[in-house]
This record gives sequence, C-alpha cells and structure tokens, in this order.
Amino acid sequence: SFLSSVVELGMWVVRLGLLYKALTWAVDFRMHAINTFGLVIHEFDPWFNFRATQYLADHGMAKFFKWYDYMSWSPLGRPVGTTIYPGMQIIAVNAWELLNKLGYDISLNDVCCYVPVWGGVTATMLLGMMTYVVSGNRNAAVIAAAVMAIIPAHLMRSVGGGFDNESVAISCLLLTFLLWCYSLSGPNDKIPWSGLLTGLAYVSMVAAWGGYIFVLNLIGLHALFLILTGRFSDKLYYAYSFWYVVGTAGALQIPVVGLAPLKSFEQLGPMGVFFIMHILKFCNSDFVLSKFNFQKDSLTQKQKVRVYVHVFGAAALALSVVFALLWPTGYFGPLSSRVRGLFVAHTRTGNPLVDSVAEHQPANAEAFFRFLHYTCNTAILGFLCIIYSTYIKPKKDGKSTDPMTFIIVYSSVTYFFSTKMNRLMLLMGPVSAVLSGIAIEKAYQFAYAEISDIVTDKAGAADTTETATPVKTGKGKKNTPNRITKPVRSSGRKTGFEMLEKNLNEVWELPLSRYVRKFAAFFTLYATTMYVPQFYGYCRMMGEGLSNPSIMFQARLQDGTEIMVDDYRDGYFFLRDNTPENARVMAWWDYGYQITGIGNRTTIADGNTWNHEHIALLGRALTSPETKAHEIIKHMADYVLVWTGGGGDDLAKSPHLARIANSVFDDVCPDDPLCQKFGFYNNQMDPTPMMAESLLYKLHRYRSRQGVTVDPNLFKLVFQSKYDKIRIYEVIGVSRKSKEYVENPENRICDAPGSWHCTGTYPPALNKILKKKKDFQQLEDFNVQKDEKGAKYHEQYMKKMRGQREA
Repeated sequence: SFLSSVVELGMWVVRLGLLYKALTWAVDFRMHAINTFGLVIHEFDPWFNFRATQYLADHGMAKFFKWYDYMSWSPLGRPVGTTIYPGMQIIAVNAWELLNKLGYDISLNDVCCYVPVWGGVTATMLLGMMTYVVSGNRNAAVIAAAVMAIIPAHLMRSVGGGFDNESVAISCLLLTFLLWCYSLSGPNDKIPWSGLLTGLAYVSMVAAWGGYIFVLNLIGLHALFLILTGRFSDKLYYAYSFWYVVGTAGALQIPVVGLAPLKSFEQLGPMGVFFIMHILKFCNSDFVLSKFNFQKDSLTQKQKVRVYVHVFGAAALALSVVFALLWPTGYFGPLSSRVRGLFVAHTRTGNPLVDSVAEHQPANAEAFFRFLHYTCNTAILGFLCIIYSTYIKPKKDGKSTDPMTFIIVYSSVTYFFSTKMNRLMLLMGPVSAVLSGIAIEKAYQFAYAEISDIVTDKAGAADTTETATPVKTGKGKKNTPNRITKPVRSSGRKTGFEMLEKNLNEVWELPLSRYVRKFAAFFTLYATTMYVPQFYGYCRMMGEGLSNPSIMFQARLQDGTEIMVDDYRDGYFFLRDNTPENARVMAWWDYGYQITGIGNRTTIADGNTWNHEHIALLGRALTSPETKAHEIIKHMADYVLVWTGGGGDDLAKSPHLARIANSVFDDVCPDDPLCQKFGFYNNQMDPTPMMAESLLYKLHRYRSRQGVTVDPNLFKLVFQSKYDKIRIYEVIGVSRKSKEYVENPENRICDAPGSWHCTGTYPPALNKILKKKKDFQQLEDFNVQKDEKGAKYHEQYMKKMRGQREA
C-alpha cells in the first residue's frame, strides 16, 4: 500500500511536470514570430481583422454592426457589420480594455498579436480535458496536450501575429466538443444539463469562424451514428436537444449567419436529426403505443417496427408537403462553391475564382506528414485502440463509451475532408493529438506491465526452487507452472469476438509471445528516446518556418549577409505617407486587406471575394491591353499596385485573372473558358502575345525585361521597393468626374430610407463596359435559372479542365 502511494505520487509529479512543459511549449513555439519579427500582424486576412478590431474599439458594438465600409470594394463598398464573424474582434477588444484597466499599458495592435498565443495555450488545455473525458485516463490527457501544444497542424494558424479567426475558433471548437462528450459521458437515463453549456459554447464557435458548419454537421452526424448503432437514449435525446435549441437560437443572432441554419442545405442535416430524435421519442411514448394497443414493458421488435413505419411514414409525408410548398419560393439556400468543392476534384467546381485559391488544393501524403509528422502513425494506433475499447472489449465499469464513438466519427470525417482541401489539415491537429495521446499511453501501460512482470519474475525466482512442485487443484488434478490449463467450457454459446479473444489469449501466453512482448516493451522505451526528440525537433523547425509573417521575411544576399526584407510594408507606408487620403488603389484582391490596413487607402477588392462580377471587372482591367485597361482604370483608381518579387507574384497569378474576367465578360477569351491564349509558352516565362500586350505584364516587366515599356502618358512609376518586390504606378488622367460621382453619397442606393446599408454605384462612364458583363451563374445555385449561354460556358470549362488534367 505504501509503495502504491509512492508510485501514484510519482505519477502525479510526472503528469504535472509534463503538463507544465506542454503549456510552456505552447507559449514558446508561438512566441517565436514575435521574438524574431516583433509585434507585427501577419499575412493578409489578419490585417482586415485588425482593422475591424480597431473600428470596434473606436466606435463600439452598435456602430460596428452597422458599419458600411467605403474604403473597400470601391465604388460599391462592403457592409462589414453583417459580413464578418465578430467573435475574435470582441475577445481582443475586451482583453485590451481589461489589461489596461488592470494597469498594463498595452496597445490594441500588441493584444491582437498575442491573441493567437493565448488561443494556442487555451486549445492545448481544452484538448487535454477532452481527451480525459473521452478516455478516462489522466496520462493520455497530458500526453495529448503535449502533442497539441507543438503539432504543426495547429501551429499553422496560431503563431503570434497570425490574428486570424482560426486562432480563436479552434479553442471554441474544442470547448464545444469537450462539453458534447461530457454530456454523453453519464448514465443513459440521466438528463445531461451540460448540453445547455454545449449550446453556448457552439454559439461562441459560430461567432468566431465560418467553420462552425463543420462543428454543426459533425455533432449531427455523431448523433445519427449513435442512433443507427442502437445507442439512442434519453441522455442522447436531451443532450442533443439542449445543444441544438440553444445553439441554433444563438446562431440566429449573429448577423453574418442570419436565417442560414433554417434555410441552407449545408445546415439542414442536423435539423433533420433533431426531428428524428423527437419522432423516436414520440414513438416510444405511452400516448402513441396506446393508439396501437401496445404495452411499453412487453413491446416486441416487430411491434416497434410497426410503430416506426407508421409514424415515420406520416412524418415523411408531412415533410414532403412542406418541402414542395417552400421549394418554388427560393426559401432553401444552395451549397456554397467552397463546400461543393469538398466533394469534387480540385479545379472542378466550375468557378474559376474558387479554383484559383491554392488553399483549396487537396492534401497528399506529403502534406499529412508535413503537418502531422509521426502522429500520422500514432493516430492510427489510437484509432484502433478506441475501436477495441468501444466495440470489441469495452470496460465493464459502467462508464459510457459514447464519447469514444465521437472520436471515431470526428477522425473519419476530418480525414476525408482534409484529403479534399489542404486548408482543412488544421482540423486534423486536435484529433491526431487525442488519438496519439491514447495510443502512447496504451504503449507505456503495456511496457510498464511487461517490465514489471520481469522484475516480479526475478523476485519470485529467488524464493522458489528450480523445480516447481506441482500444486493440487480440485479432485487430484495437478497444475504445473508455465503450462496453460484448458478453460472450462461455458454452457453458453460464444460469440465470434469471444472466440477470437480466447484464441488470442492462448497465443499471448505462449513462451515465444512472452519474449516478443518483452522485446516490444523495451522497444517502446527505446522509441521514446529516439522518436520523441525527433518529433519535438521537427515541430520546432516547422514552428519557426510557420512563424514567417510573409509580409516581411529574412533572407541572405549572395555574399552571405543576412537581411530583413520589408519591401511590402515599405510600399504600403509609401501609400500612407505620399498619397492623398482619398486615393484609390487598384491591385489584385489578395492585397486589398493590407492596402487598407497598413496603407490606410481605399482599395478596389480584397480577400472577402463576395462579388464575383466586381473581381471579374478588376481582372479585365489588369489583363487588357494597356490603352483599353486605362479606359477602365481611370474611372476607378488613382494608383495601381503590383507584386513583382517572383514566386507567387502577380505575373504567376495572371492566368487566373484572365479566367475570372472571362467568366463574366465572355469577349476576353471568346469560346475559351480557360483563357489558354493568356499565359506562358514555357518554363522561362515567355509570354503569349495576349499576355505580352496586357497592362499587368508591362507593369511587372518594365525595367526588368528588354523591350517592355509603359506609356508614361497613361501610367507613371512612383515607387519601386528596395528589392523590387512591389511597385506602385500613378494613373495619369484620372477622371475627376467619375471620382466625384463615387464620393457623392447621393449616388448610393440604400435598402430603405435613412438606412445605414447604402451600396455605392459605378460611375456612368463605365456603363459601356458593364453592359458586356453577364452575372456569373454558380453551378450549385438552384435558385437561379440557368440560360443556354451559362450552361455552355460551364460545360466547356469542365471539359477543358478535365482535358488539361489528363494532358
């Protein structure tokens, strides 16, 4: 008893020590970016998030949700308050105000840089708690937390300065999953009031990130899985009902979500599960059974099926009537292109804008190993352990295994969708950590048992003679050590699993198996010293690589001198300090957030990509010949900004610009949806004639390729960065009349008299070019009547994409 107490105390010391290290790693890995580059906001989207946070801090909640931003998407503007997931901004502003009240003098910018670090630590703790609820094992929980703290799949969206929605949303996601699993961990006949907390946690997830649709459907799918596997219970009924009612009611309050939970095909599945549960509950009620003259206590399977057929048949009929009445009204919303893209091959969505985004590419085996490393293997072992503990040999301690089934569904669904879209690798991080924690704990448990067995055997050998004395058992029968006795046959019939277990146990006790087990135990200890440091070192290397803010980066000159390349910010600072406050800057949509966030200047488009036709107009302007491009640009912008640094710069992206333009203006590349005439002949980047004549090519290659010129009467180079990563051209001959038209509030169209929601309009001078456009028809939008021209475009686009892939 004393020895057991000492061992348990030692285990607690180890657990607390590893938990402490996990939390310090979570901070240290994420602080590398801040320690190296300073308190700088990273990438593109984080700059919009910071700008929105600043607006919330300056103007308050009421004005924030009525903010119509005319500095973006000029001349149309954007209703930010109703198109943003505001959770992260609300958290950042509240944290900033609290810290300053407590006496910490910290800027809002600095708080926004630290938010991902805090989010990473929070997610690490929540992941450990969820692992404990699922497995009931403290060791597995601590190991899983340590993995979560450093796994690259989570680091990719939680390094300091990466002020993006996911840095907060993953914590909200894990909190929702933790409470959902906890709701299912109790007895089947107990009402899980924690389901109400699950609903509140889900509302925080909805407010934080559009990925709430994944959480919504995953919980719905898990509940359906439990029903189909015969695990429906009062516990599941109340847990799901509490979560769905509270969560949906809260989600409807988020402006960007609106009525989507009640209308969108992406979100109606969990509602269907909600109704199924209530129908099941109704079928088992005394009221319904009395109508069939059945007694609940003596209900047979045949009687139960009869009740289900009648009740579900009536419900299906009523649902069909409702569906038939609502369908013609356009009530139901279609799948988005991004969601549809999860079920088709990349570049096959039929939307060139969606197909152009690199993050939408499918993940391959290399990507899995890059972001998960050795957990690719340990997660598989953990998955098998959960299958075994849930279905093959569950513990007979009365604890529910329903939470374990959630991990089965979570890992299967997440793996499937991660293979479809590289960006969703982020969701593999948490479940890989959970499964790895369970697998590693089981491995250590096995190794401890086997090594303890060796010690016990040696201790026992000292107290016994070499020749064992037979021990009499029962009616004169003898039992000799190291000899397997035949088990007494049970009168009952054994199942397949029981027979398999019996055979495996016999093999397990063979002398050869004993030596194999000892070897495996020592190999586990060896693997700890070998692979754990490798995993840690790899994650450290990846963490440093993922900490690069992209807006600035370290590089080496040919002489070996290390430099900090800060060209992009220099360009935006030039806009801020050397252009009029009402200057409008045209650039491809990728850079719009940085132009407004750093340069504080109006931009034509940004990463919100909410208006396909407007982006197509931008693409047409940049890919048209210089003179024709100027005829458009002079009515829209005062400056043109281009990225010229090689790699994924504007020239590399330009074929996508032409395709997007052609999807709305079919005269850009007649009868060629892929715009194959706009591109390069070879790997030396030799342009086709159409590309060589384009404005973008000339602005990019001017002064860097012989023979390429820019008409100084149309565009004037006013800024070229130190390492030629970015250039800014002034537009000569800007239409003053068009600019005044756009700035005049009287030319905006409000959705109601006196409303804050007033959309800007294009200047009349662009009417001629706008008459050529045809609104892009999404393949998945069944509410829009497809015309012959649109159908032909999509048919050609898909055929050529297939031909291009095959070639």
